[in-house]
Amino acid sequence: MSESTRSSAKPLTKPEIWASVATLLERLPAALDAQLQRDSGLTHFEFGILYALDTAEGRSLRLSVLAGFASCTLSRLSRAVSRLEQRGWVRRVIDQTDGRFTLAVLCEEGHAKVQQATPGHEALVDRLLFDVLTTAQARQLGIASRRISAAIAPDPVWTPSS
Repeated sequence: MSESTRSSAKPLTKPEIWASVATLLERLPAALDAQLQRDSGLTHFEFGILYALDTAEGRSLRLSVLAGFASCTLSRLSRAVSRLEQRGWVRRVIDQTDGRFTLAVLCEEGHAKVQQATPGHEALVDRLLFDVLTTAQARQLGIASRRISAAIAPDPVWTPSS
């Protein structure tokens, strides 16, 4: 029985739902990393940092804000930003509005890297997510993901500013 036939025949049980989610949580990051590494020499984590900076006002964010968006420690973020600085894609500057904070600023080379990496990444996301779900299912997945994220941590979910 195919998955589509099975899912219409009988609702999934809690263990089946959790097994599906757990499998997705293992497979999706690996697929995203593999595509980005192959096509752009970036990890998904590094791409996320660059993309968040590229879509931020002034192409800069406080490191503490960026760490919140990336759901990581400042230490992990700092190591990643150091790698991105070495490649000439990001630089750190003291926040002029409050010298206690450091900003990550996307350089022109970093912007170019995001522009180069985004089409392949978006094509993979389309193929893995939007091409296999109906519009209603994709909306429900977005709603469910936000609810789960809010249950884990009260911080707002990052949304790109368009």
